[in-house]
Amino acid sequence: MRILVVTTPMGPLGSGAGGGVELTALSLVAGLLQRGHQVMVLAAEGSRLPASCGGAELWLERGEAQPSCQHQERHSPLLIPADGLLPRLWRRALSEQHRADVILNLAYDWLPLWLTPHVTTPLAHLISMGSVGEAMDAVIAEVAARQPGRLAFHTAAQAADFSLPAAPRLVGNGFDLDQYGFNPQPERLLGWAGRIAPEKGLEDAAAVAAQLQIPLAVWGLPQDPAYARWVESSVPPGTLQWRGFLPTEQLQRELGRCAVLLNTPKWNEAFGNVVVEAMACGVPVAAYARGGPGELVQEGLTGALAAADDRAALALATERALGVERAACRRWAERHCSRAVFAERIEGWLEEVWREAGLQGGGAAAEGGPARRR
Repeated sequence: MRILVVTTPMGPLGSGAGGGVELTALSLVAGLLQRGHQVMVLAAEGSRLPASCGGAELWLERGEAQPSCQHQERHSPLLIPADGLLPRLWRRALSEQHRADVILNLAYDWLPLWLTPHVTTPLAHLISMGSVGEAMDAVIAEVAARQPGRLAFHTAAQAADFSLPAAPRLVGNGFDLDQYGFNPQPERLLGWAGRIAPEKGLEDAAAVAAQLQIPLAVWGLPQDPAYARWVESSVPPGTLQWRGFLPTEQLQRELGRCAVLLNTPKWNEAFGNVVVEAMACGVPVAAYARGGPGELVQEGLTGALAAADDRAALALATERALGVERAACRRWAERHCSRAVFAERIEGWLEEVWREAGLQGGGAAAEGGPARRR
């Protein structure tokens, strides 16, 4: 297939501004290329593609970053900056749609979802977050009611946030596990990774680290510096070790030295990329039983779970996770979350979208079947 992948309007690929969507985008592009597809990537100016995605065309657009739906009130109106990147990306996507058999949207934004029935080339959406606002809930429900096959979700817990007429398409996520080295010998160190913002719950991980008197290494983009300062002031000096936002090669080396990764989201996390990244390094995870991480962490096998927002329970879960076999964590990641497995799931879904559009007589899909990609 000829696949146009439209990425996040929150910032360039490689900047960290797009959160987990960046990792998902690069993984699926590389995986689809390996499976013989032609891939075009539409992204913010300044984006970079790694060598694994070198066979893709990269199209760039400038514009002001889109405000995250995640940081608005549930009833807030939709906002698009006057010189917004979001409409520029989709103006380019519409003008180039004849070059694609299917368009894959990775952005959690109202505009591309609303466009679904109005685009000639079939448009599919990998939904990257759970429910955060009424407007997004409504447009996802609208697409689900009219064209349910156009939506895919990372986990069942994420999909359960939305009003769907049928069982959701679940695709998980994928990682180039060759980039993650297994470390059988941890240090006396806990880890935490993610965007440093209130919905990620860093304060709970910090409190547990202080209680257990084990330092906590923190990796991530400081989206809310005032929040980071508040968290640091809430625990004894030396509890937190700020490591910054690191590329995968550096992150996995440092992450692998941790005895346990703590995962503390305050909202329904769609998947939990850092959970799998830790497991790939052999690091067990102590997580709140909420959202995607609650599905990924297997009690006693890859880590331990605690009731959501219960710090005392999280401390006990951390102690249980310390006893988990590290090799079992790596094996679980290889079995369920490899880039190849993820790309195969995405391919199967997009081929169904393409075939369905062709049967309905619309778009580039009408010109041929999936055999064209070989």
